[in-house]
Amino acid sequence: MDWNRIEGNWKQLKGKVKEQWGHLTDDDLDKIAGKREQLEGKIQERYGLDKDAVRKHVDDWINKQ
Repeated sequence: MDWNRIEGNWKQLKGKVKEQWGHLTDDDLDKIAGKREQLEGKIQERYGLDKDAVRKHVDDWINKQ
């Protein structure tokens, strides 16, 4: 799945995002609004991971969708 489809289907995918990254709040997900950079930034903030690790986690998640 490419990021344009994720952004377009964000409301449907928010549940899956929350399953994967449970520390993200509903407010976080509303603010992210399907934007990859914002998602990665919030994951970094909540989980204390570096940028490369977060990018890999997000890429792996996308490939599973």
